[in-house]
Amino acid sequence: MKIKWLGHASVLITSDSGVRIITDPYKPGFHAPPSGTLAYGDIEESADIVVVTHEHTDHNNVATVRGNPEVVRGAEIGGTAPIMIRGVEFKGIPCYHDDVHGKLLGETYVCCFEVDGVRICHDGDLGHVLSEKQLAGLGKIDIMLLSVGHLHPVGQPQFIPNEAGLYEPVWSQYSIDANLADQLYKQLAPKVVIPIHYSNDRCSFKLAGVDEFLKGKKNISRLDTSEVEFKQGRLPADTQIIVLKPAL
Repeated sequence: MKIKWLGHASVLITSDSGVRIITDPYKPGFHAPPSGTLAYGDIEESADIVVVTHEHTDHNNVATVRGNPEVVRGAEIGGTAPIMIRGVEFKGIPCYHDDVHGKLLGETYVCCFEVDGVRICHDGDLGHVLSEKQLAGLGKIDIMLLSVGHLHPVGQPQFIPNEAGLYEPVWSQYSIDANLADQLYKQLAPKVVIPIHYSNDRCSFKLAGVDEFLKGKKNISRLDTSEVEFKQGRLPADTQIIVLKPAL
């Protein structure tokens, strides 16, 4: 099985039998003021299956993917029994896009799928640490596609009621920060972590960079490539963080 980081939260997974899965295809040039612009190139890859963890424009541009793929949406599989498409099992865990129970940015879904005996998890812009129930629902994870680029507070706050009914100012966040990402990968204990969804020269969103997540960690491999291959039974014994270059 091969994993290729296309850019942002979009990853191409190719099974040994040739089944191609693309996660969260973005809209090239998408601008979200005041947070910035996605300058990744067009997704010109074909796929058999497209996974959409949540319905935001930088994650759900299914039309850009070639090949008339089947679409697996987190909102449709979240909390249901796993489904099987072309020999690949998919499961969705309902979560929130923020740390205030979705009051700011709504729901998202952590999506898991098993390819060639390897269980892959895409965190789908998760905004909080998972509960014990959510962790149990995910089960064993081999490879984690982990959003590590927390959006720094920008713009004006929104006011939402607290438990006492008083309105408090809250700034939006688009994913967990480096500390929470660290907690999450320790909770899940995957064999491999591949950071995605962070600031770089092709993403001017006010996201944190990957170095904030990598700080103080061991077992880091920075590869001069966008693609890496994995085999069941040949995954590292201890968690390995693999930093890829965006293909687009």
